[in-house]
Amino acid sequence: MYVDSHCHLDFPELLQELPQLLDAMRENRVTHALCIGVDLPAWPGVVDLARQHANLYATVGVHPDYVETPEPSVADLVAMAATPKVMAIGETGLDYYRLEGDLGWQRERFRRHIRAARETGKPLVVHTRAAAADTLAIMREERAHEVGGVMHCFTESWDVAQGALDLDFHVSFSGIVKFKNATALKDVARRVPLDRMLIETDSPYLAPVPHRGKRNQPAWVRHVGEEIARLRGLPLDVVAQATSANFFRLFGIDPHA
Repeated sequence: MYVDSHCHLDFPELLQELPQLLDAMRENRVTHALCIGVDLPAWPGVVDLARQHANLYATVGVHPDYVETPEPSVADLVAMAATPKVMAIGETGLDYYRLEGDLGWQRERFRRHIRAARETGKPLVVHTRAAAADTLAIMREERAHEVGGVMHCFTESWDVAQGALDLDFHVSFSGIVKFKNATALKDVARRVPLDRMLIETDSPYLAPVPHRGKRNQPAWVRHVGEEIARLRGLPLDVVAQATSANFFRLFGIDPHA
């Protein structure tokens, strides 16, 4: 079986096809999915999905790219994280790729998320792009290792992966690992310990080969697992079972519930 550790099923383009997407998950042995919060106004929809479907779970957070959106306080995040089926804080982190100028607000937002995670004891879902050094530095300063979490949709170097592993974080691979030009990332996927690895789709983005260019969906996380197995020379079932077990352990989810 597989688990999609990061998707956005509440986004309109996926939500309108939800019954078909859930059917496709079952057909491809994708048993669970974590639906990620990216801002506060849309968060009730994420939680509603988790409440309505036994195999869907939620997080709460504000994405680093969202500028014109309500800013969460630590107290806001702690209170919302107490909602049933909210299993983590995030998506949070730093992104210097899309935004320029003084991004001090982004770093402060990230710090608040880490503090909320430490207060609740729930893991973090971290996004980093073109900001790896600052991301790891803030994680160290704010003691993110006390709760751990996952570096989602990982695209950085082995050194960055090692820094995250040293902080007791997992590393999650998306469909990017199947892209032909992702040579360095494929090497990271060979080296990350299997017991610290997750797989994801980041649906509706980043559809893996053979679906590249299409709208992504959780059912296609199996293609990520297949590529990891190929890169490491392992049976597919070994990768599927390990990444699923890692997911359930990290987020405190009973796979049989």
